Amino acid sequence: MLEGIVRDSITKPAVKALRKEGYLIANIYGKGVENISAAFKRNEYIKYLKNKKTLSFDVKVDGKVLNVVVKEYQKCPITSDLLHVDLMVAQKGVRSSYFIPVVVTGTAKGLKNKGLLMIHTRKIPVKCAIENLPNNITLDVTNLDTGDNILLRDLTLPESVDCYLDPRVPIVGVIKAK
Repeated sequence: MLEGIVRDSITKPAVKALRKEGYLIANIYGKGVENISAAFKRNEYIKYLKNKKTLSFDVKVDGKVLNVVVKEYQKCPITSDLLHVDLMVAQKGVRSSYFIPVVVTGTAKGLKNKGLLMIHTRKIPVKCAIENLPNNITLDVTNLDTGDNILLRDLTLPESVDCYLDPRVPIVGVIKAK
């Protein structure tokens, strides 16, 4: 379980001091939950997120264990270091917006015909309760030839998971290389 500390001060000098000590600044929020200004050790946070198996994970802040989902993060434009992360509390039975990652498997047959595999949408926005949230959407692209696409309407989402994107949005496709 990932453990963090509560930030006492949210001023700029206090944030700079925490970053200098190796902390990652975080905000934890949710429906009906008081916002928590927290900080996690940057290296521990990155290691933990690389090894997690589900979209939601547990964090311990100020003696409370919260089930959270990464909502947004900010990186330094020059060094690509992780600077800030927003974590949303995933409450059972409450429908919220999430982003499900797209995982592509197989080798498209259009690649042999001088095609190029394009992943148009890496994360699909959905609205559902945390119990019904799939960890990822796996797409098999072995039958895609040059000019073929997998559209959003071709996906089969679980029963209580809603996606509000246009059904004609391409997820994965093979284009002809020039």
